[in-house]
Amino acid sequence: MSWQYLAVAAEAALRAGAIQKARFGQVLDIRHKGTIDLVTDVDKACEDAVLQIIRARFPEHDIVTEETHIDRTGSRHVWYVDPLDGTVNFAHGYPFFSASVALAIDGRAVAGAVYDPIKEELFTAERGGGAHLNGRRLRVSSASALVESLLVTGFPYDIHDAVDAKLRVFRRFMGVAQAIRRDGSAALDLCYLAAGRIDGFFEERLNAWDMAAGNLLVEEAGGRVSRYDGTPLALRNDEILASNGTLHEAMLAVTRAEQEALAAEGRS
Repeated sequence: MSWQYLAVAAEAALRAGAIQKARFGQVLDIRHKGTIDLVTDVDKACEDAVLQIIRARFPEHDIVTEETHIDRTGSRHVWYVDPLDGTVNFAHGYPFFSASVALAIDGRAVAGAVYDPIKEELFTAERGGGAHLNGRRLRVSSASALVESLLVTGFPYDIHDAVDAKLRVFRRFMGVAQAIRRDGSAALDLCYLAAGRIDGFFEERLNAWDMAAGNLLVEEAGGRVSRYDGTPLALRNDEILASNGTLHEAMLAVTRAEQEALAAEGRS
């Protein structure tokens, strides 16, 4: 039945993306959830469209979405929805944003879709069925050295509260990578990793809806995903280190060095 789950995820992401494309560049109703954390009327419109599709197909499933708290029933099937990943980009007219929809069963993602409506790129993945872009099979890059690698990262919305502390890992990677980008849509960043466009990704405090679909894409494209210490990720607010697999141990060496440095400072 996983193909049916994937079909619904893709349909929902496409529907949300169509709304994003239609409203892109127009006047928005913008509210602040935090100092630099925005939500727009388009976020809500996309969320409503996705929820309508999922509830029509699988009314017994639970749903976790960014903008609305929905009470859970304890279903083994949980959908993770980011109706507009990259809201700050969208609000500024910066064309890098997406809709991300994934289904997890017993805490493990089994199907996911991420849609970029500007480039009309639909990234999809099915557990055991591979990762695809508009139907074309994806494979991670073959980069084997950090100094020759392009990495991508992001920063939490409370970065203004402790800029130096939140830039420590970034600085370590900046010293060993060829280059680092910060694009503002974690879901798309992970898709780019799956597509071989970048070689690694790291970020702290991502939510499950940010990365559920993207993580599955990376794994199904031959990459690897973990926490900063190498332990498995769970579908919760967490740090993430993702790579093409070949670079993973080198990237873990960087994050572990930072953890060791922090521990040493705490003991001094």
